[in-house]
Amino acid sequence: MQVEQFQLLDGHSLRNLYTSVTQHLRREGVKQWDRFYPNRFIIQSDLQNGSLFGVKQSNTVIAAVGVDEKQSSRYDILDWTDRQGKPGCVHRLAVHPEFQRRGLGKILLGFAEQYALDQTFTSIRLDVFSANDTAVRMYEQAGYERIGTIRFPFRQKPYYCFEKILGSRVP
Repeated sequence: MQVEQFQLLDGHSLRNLYTSVTQHLRREGVKQWDRFYPNRFIIQSDLQNGSLFGVKQSNTVIAAVGVDEKQSSRYDILDWTDRQGKPGCVHRLAVHPEFQRRGLGKILLGFAEQYALDQTFTSIRLDVFSANDTAVRMYEQAGYERIGTIRFPFRQKPYYCFEKILGSRVP
């Protein structure tokens, strides 16, 4: 499957993806997203900035990930390993429930790492809802180190923050 940069025309399909993933997570008892986040304004901003990538099937978005330099101000309190470099951030990695457990999350994460290297980022930072065991495990297995914990408003559980120092070209 080929990862592509999404365009403004993909906005509706992206909103449908995030709605489907949010509903699926909630049915599983994982309340990391809701009708307020991720919202159309965030998606639109990602599209305008050219920072949203993913996979389509029959012109429908089935997986997505954001990669840019934007970090939550909540990251400021954490003791990151990469303090001198240029960290990038992974945001809102999502795979449609009908396409999960096929390796798409790993493909998107690998793409994000290579894209980050191409943009001269020296590391990747991200946060993941602590109750999303599948996502936590994926990042740990991909070599991400847990740096600390942060909280977001209206979320019952904390988010784990992870970092991966990037070397040379990702295989």
